[in-house]
Amino acid sequence: MPLLEGKTVIITGAASGIGEEITRQCIKENAQVIACDVNYEKLTELAASLPKSMLNIYQLDVTRYQDVMKFFTYIEEKYPDIDGLVNNAGIYLGKNILDYETEEIDNVLDVNVKGFIYCSKFFGRILITRKREGVIINMSSVSGLEGSSDAVYGLSKAAIVGLTKSCAVNFSPYIRVNAVTPTLVDTSMMNTVPDWRKAEYREHELIKKPVLPIDIANTVIFLLSEKARNYTGATFDINNGCYLR
Repeated sequence: MPLLEGKTVIITGAASGIGEEITRQCIKENAQVIACDVNYEKLTELAASLPKSMLNIYQLDVTRYQDVMKFFTYIEEKYPDIDGLVNNAGIYLGKNILDYETEEIDNVLDVNVKGFIYCSKFFGRILITRKREGVIINMSSVSGLEGSSDAVYGLSKAAIVGLTKSCAVNFSPYIRVNAVTPTLVDTSMMNTVPDWRKAEYREHELIKKPVLPIDIANTVIFLLSEKARNYTGATFDINNGCYLR
């Protein structure tokens, strides 16, 4: 039986990169997916390549509190039996902290931290009010554990590890909350990582095969499934053994 048979899952940042692959793999495992992204054009392209019966798209800016609240009102009305949330929407500017402008700092923290908080809050409220079991997966990064050449990005991803542990406590026993912390993944975002930082990661990897979006998606599928029923507040490194803790 498919791992996500009968499940309904929200995925933010679903229109490209890791989010797109998670969306595709969730549907392959028979989940109903609500794919969210600020880029509606990309969402429609994604929808055109997937079964209409399994996918619903929704344009959402996770930084806008009122918009997120409106979205979850829609979810509560149309998908009252929602099961999972994958907080994946994120941005990476690849800048030295000395070069950041104030509005850029705000933008990174709004998307990478506040967006996760807003979505977790409203998702959690729906399930806890109904006393339903569910799952939240937060996409963090190795940068949040080991530091980043982009300090603001690293800060944001470290915050997500803390948010994951705290929400695991706050939402128990109904919602399992876990974080996934990938290393460099073969997406367009990697083009903005400085070459010297890429070389450092590669030098320390014990497994030399590149980490692909499907590798991340496979872990997310596991965590959304009943096979991961005993995991909460955990951080799942996908880093080819780059950093051993």
